[in-house]
Amino acid sequence: MDYYIIIPAHNEEAFLEGALQSILDQKLLPKKVVLVNDNSTDKTELIMDKFIEKNPFFTKLNTTSSTEHMPGSKVINAFNKGLALLDDQYDFIVKLDADILLPDIYFEKIASIFKNNENAGVVGGFIYEKNKKGKWELNHTMNKDHVRGAFKAYSKKCFKAIGGLKNAMGWDTVDELLAQYHGFSIITIDDLRVKHLRPIGVAYNKKAKLLQGKAMYTMRYGYLITLIASLKMAMKQGKTNAFFDNMSGYKKAEKEKALFLVTREEGQYIRNLRWKGIKKQLF
Repeated sequence: MDYYIIIPAHNEEAFLEGALQSILDQKLLPKKVVLVNDNSTDKTELIMDKFIEKNPFFTKLNTTSSTEHMPGSKVINAFNKGLALLDDQYDFIVKLDADILLPDIYFEKIASIFKNNENAGVVGGFIYEKNKKGKWELNHTMNKDHVRGAFKAYSKKCFKAIGGLKNAMGWDTVDELLAQYHGFSIITIDDLRVKHLRPIGVAYNKKAKLLQGKAMYTMRYGYLITLIASLKMAMKQGKTNAFFDNMSGYKKAEKEKALFLVTREEGQYIRNLRWKGIKKQLF
């Protein structure tokens, strides 16, 4: 199967070479890889150029955006600029972060899932990070039927159906909710262990703390589901402030009448899906 990869990168000199080498080491190589140099001021571009010389399927796009590392908007803005360079001659498309290491069978297995399951919409493995003892351990704070935003693969049909990726915080949740709305499955593969070199959220700007609550508002969760989801998130993270930040973000978005990411009909489906998940955990 043919697949494209888009990698947004902002000041990733510490990790990018390893990530790109892990792509070169794949048993099933990509058709194209677009490297989006998003306003980097370090050696990110030099590393990109090095890999472009190694293999013609790598290509580079230089773009300028905010230097603030805000979740959602910055990375998807860069992703969409890279997407504009690609045609539709692919079976699945991949959004990758620049700070991960993939096992060499990663895309071979992803392709097999898409090839043998026409309903597969979003497919991926699991994130592993080093603990304080230097051992790689699973870091998956959400349900196991969720593919992390660092390595999301979409079938072409699914990607088109959901209208691509939303340029906002919550893009890597709303994509899966909309995929299910359109009848596609979310599939995770236990033995695809992706090494994540930078702990989740370390580089995020402090302004980002209210964006999770805003995302819940724009996905039309409603107040009660947002309350339950925020409590669950705070408990899993062991951070009481996460609950209050989420609720403040939700109320702020509601007051400002932030634009919704989904239609009323999609929002109703999302709420029903969320209530179904909540009831399943309770009973």
